[in-house]
Amino acid sequence: MAMKKVTPPKNASTEPINEVQSLKKYSLFNIWVVSLALKLLLMVGYHSTDFDVHRNWLAITNKLPLSQWYIENTSQWTLDYPPFFAFFEWILSQFVPPIVAKDGCLDIVETGQYGLPTVYFQRATVILSEVVLFVALQWIIDTSSTHALRRRMYVATASLALSPGLMLIDHIHFQYNGMMYGILLLCLNSARLERHLLCGFWFAVLLCFKHIYLYLAPAVFVYLLRAYCLKFSWSKKRNVIDNLVRIVQWKNTLKLGTVVVSVFAIAFLPFYNTLPQLLSRLFPFSRGLTHAYWAPNMWALYSFFDRVLIQIYKRIPVSRFILKRVFQFNASLLSQDELLKTSTRGIVGNIEFFILPEITPKLTFLLTLFYQIMALIPLFFQPTYRRFIGAMTLCGYASFLFGWHVHEKAILLVIFPLTLIVSRDKRLLPAYNLLVACGYGSLFPLIYTCNEWLVKVLYTLLWYIVFYFNFRKVARVPKKTTGVIIDRMVNGYILLFIFVVSITSILDVLSNKFSILKKFEFMNLMIYSVYCSIGVISSWNTFSWLYFVDDELWIEGE
Repeated sequence: MAMKKVTPPKNASTEPINEVQSLKKYSLFNIWVVSLALKLLLMVGYHSTDFDVHRNWLAITNKLPLSQWYIENTSQWTLDYPPFFAFFEWILSQFVPPIVAKDGCLDIVETGQYGLPTVYFQRATVILSEVVLFVALQWIIDTSSTHALRRRMYVATASLALSPGLMLIDHIHFQYNGMMYGILLLCLNSARLERHLLCGFWFAVLLCFKHIYLYLAPAVFVYLLRAYCLKFSWSKKRNVIDNLVRIVQWKNTLKLGTVVVSVFAIAFLPFYNTLPQLLSRLFPFSRGLTHAYWAPNMWALYSFFDRVLIQIYKRIPVSRFILKRVFQFNASLLSQDELLKTSTRGIVGNIEFFILPEITPKLTFLLTLFYQIMALIPLFFQPTYRRFIGAMTLCGYASFLFGWHVHEKAILLVIFPLTLIVSRDKRLLPAYNLLVACGYGSLFPLIYTCNEWLVKVLYTLLWYIVFYFNFRKVARVPKKTTGVIIDRMVNGYILLFIFVVSITSILDVLSNKFSILKKFEFMNLMIYSVYCSIGVISSWNTFSWLYFVDDELWIEGE
């Protein structure tokens, strides 16, 4: 981690130097070089079907007119991201070298046939696009106003620059999340600097790149509404109507609305004729409650309890009468073994529970909305940057824990905002440590090849150890030290998680030698989902307590 001090030249004026300019310069350049070296080593490693998804999008945007981008369906990997991402793929396709094009990179086919030239090219585009992330992180450091704050922000931004989540998802599994989170950080730092128009601009751009960030939109909307568009100042000299009219800052509202609407107009107007098809691609509500691998949220635990109750019903006859009376389920379905096997699926379609009541999209929406509104109420009355980040974190938690068809990768929506404020106070560290351990650990099953095992496990473990001690070193110590028992419980839970990872890894290796273990191939995924669910939910509860009860944490200051 490079640090250098900015000093004035020998013949400089003796006038006082601006405080920010005289601060220590913390640079992420060395970290970028180290991470770049590792990413280059991973270029020929495992990649998921997402690789062919993006290869197909390159082909669609390169070979077809814009009017057919959201209609073309030769491959099952149809274009289903918002327009800015489609334009991004089009730009990348313009730089495909002839040797890569001949390799099949730009072929519109049902299943891509490509070799190393295509792999190298697409891997390189991910690495180059991540420059946005490093620029945003460096901007956060450079705009911090004190030595102590810069030091804390350096640790926080370094942890994000080296994030195991981005390493696993982008540079092994294959996606472009680094660039997306770079744009999110540009939005958040704009809010910190009270540059509200820029904050709205960047978030609108982000939504036009990837609509999963709608999970965080309520917090952005309420923050900008209260901090920029509304001003509560009641005067007895004015009548009621005049006072109500003056609450709204009409000029600010018009400027912000113009910025946001302009961004969406630029993105969506070119697709006016195919807008219905575009929207149906963005919001495919036919997918089931859970994904193929249960994301570690409430529904993973719910699905697990349904599996447990099935086994209790089948193996303990005396329990059948009670279970039937309580849950009112169709017992005849439990005799269909093939149906039971597919019940652990997350394939496209509506997932069924055999004993517990069905979960509907409406219920998940209402639960998510309820917990998000609870987080937004304090933000409305206290529209500060720190409260904004706290509300955004809780919006991410609520969407991840209660949303419909949530992907395990969505945990990064919670990790990234929380990282920016965790060093504010040591009381936030237990919730954060639980979150990153379970959040990053729950991504391990995405990379199931043996060659990448050392990378994903050892890299994540090393990252956790390094930043566990660095965050404890720079985090502000509160006047009243509390939560010692919670801190020890969290450490114990994480140590046990290392044991869980070791056991599941051994089972993976043995399953290749003992065929009987293949009958339990879903067991490891279920262990990860259930164990990490407990950790993420505990993290949410801990953070929620601090957000709603401890007002001192959310007062602006260093």
